[in-house]
Amino acid sequence: MAETILHNTVTEILKKLGSTVLQEIALVWVVKDELRRLKNTVSTIRAVIVDAEEQQSTNHEIADWLEMLNDALHDADDLFDDFSTQVLRRQVKTQNKGLKKVGVFFSSSNQLAFSLKMAHEIKAIKERLDEIAEDRKKFHLTEQPLEIRVENGKREETHSSVHAESVTGRDADKTSIIELLLDGNVRENVSVVALVGIGGLGKTTLAQLAYNDEGVTKHFELKMLVCKFDVFDVKLIVEKTIESATDDKPENLSMDKLQEKLKREIIGKKYLLVLDDVWNEDRERWLELRVLLMGGSRGSKILVTTRSELVANVMGANSPCLFKGLSKEESWSLFKQMAFKHGEESENTCRLTIEKAIAQKCKGVPLAIRAIGSLLYSKDTDVEWLLFESNDLAKIAQVEDVILPILKLSYDHLPSNLKKCFAFCSLYVKDEKIDKQSLIQLWIAEGLIQSLYENQHLEDVGDLYFMDLLRSLFQDVERDEWGDIISCKMHDLVHDLAQLVARLENSTLTKAENVTATTRHVSFGVCDSSREISTHLVQANK
Repeated sequence: MAETILHNTVTEILKKLGSTVLQEIALVWVVKDELRRLKNTVSTIRAVIVDAEEQQSTNHEIADWLEMLNDALHDADDLFDDFSTQVLRRQVKTQNKGLKKVGVFFSSSNQLAFSLKMAHEIKAIKERLDEIAEDRKKFHLTEQPLEIRVENGKREETHSSVHAESVTGRDADKTSIIELLLDGNVRENVSVVALVGIGGLGKTTLAQLAYNDEGVTKHFELKMLVCKFDVFDVKLIVEKTIESATDDKPENLSMDKLQEKLKREIIGKKYLLVLDDVWNEDRERWLELRVLLMGGSRGSKILVTTRSELVANVMGANSPCLFKGLSKEESWSLFKQMAFKHGEESENTCRLTIEKAIAQKCKGVPLAIRAIGSLLYSKDTDVEWLLFESNDLAKIAQVEDVILPILKLSYDHLPSNLKKCFAFCSLYVKDEKIDKQSLIQLWIAEGLIQSLYENQHLEDVGDLYFMDLLRSLFQDVERDEWGDIISCKMHDLVHDLAQLVARLENSTLTKAENVTATTRHVSFGVCDSSREISTHLVQANK
């Protein structure tokens, strides 16, 4: 699709270059020709951005070129903002003195240094962008017409089956997992049950369903859940396990104190511990943790979800459950719920053939089915469906791992306003609860939400944006007692996509790290599976 974050950045710069303030400044400081040539250079670059962004995943040189372009464009944007701010400040002072025109104030000799500075910086950014524009020629990029999509603000109401993949086709799997958890015919006091499968199959959802099952709750005296840790840090896992068991986060305790506290919580109890999304393939690290978890009574279980069978073997899981995709029938059932109003399939035989072909290409992955189904929900004609299958989906049909390409396709079809809002969500940490109202306020603060009609509240527009993203890219909805949505989460793969499209512009830090020169937004936060924590967002100064 032609609407991309980078394209929108270019468009904003072109608007600023044509603004009244900059045009008046150009006349006063004799930089009109420089600004005109700069505008032509930016327009030239904009014409090839679509092709460049489509090729960047397979051409590292183009990806590097886009990064340099992105950095230069933001420097230009910052430059124009800085000058416009300076001008407006001086305008206010000038008007307070009874002067009206920018030219009168800026023609004074004491502004010479500032005007020379501006002329020099405009020339520097122009030369930089000229060089980048010249480099585009070696990639033989195709100039593509830009699609303009007008949003009328009307949205389909999010249907009740928006998260139907949490149950579709998983009853048998849920039963099997629960049977393994309740099985008391084991030798060790604590044994491991592992769910193994590629991302997007619903392993976490299945683990949560089993964890919350009434029979499981009655069977175990203590239940604990630890989510998403990129590094298998034994101390961190012990802290999170204690927090899940006690609803109290241990603060600044030594490893010895943590061991004692964990032992007191689990000693003599039949417990269930869920470790979600484990990546550790180092057996020594697992054995170090396992020793600390051996105080439970016979029948205690550790339920692990992982994408690697090697991880399951390292943790000593008995007969790991290899999680597979949905069957054709289950896939079709889920696809219908996501793609069609009221979940009803087409009566037209030709259209039905196209619909089933599209569903099949998702290879039984619920996350992919949900993304594609949601994307097609608003397409009503046979032509739209046929074009989608033959053009968009055909590009990824031969890829072995369809999930990320399909998610990227879902993102590509978002209107530009939602692209920016989704990319902003990369600032959250993986598995962090996203408070709906806080997110909307952050979007507003960043200028990502615009009113569609006079007197329309930005919060109401933000709510529409949120519901659109909920249909395709958000999940794990939490509601209040009146049924209103208060929070959601992003699947790990969706979070990876958000980071991909945001590229270097956003950074998420979990501890003290260096911020790069190109970073413009930073989120400081810590993943917390048992309670919501605030995310503090700051603008990074270059």
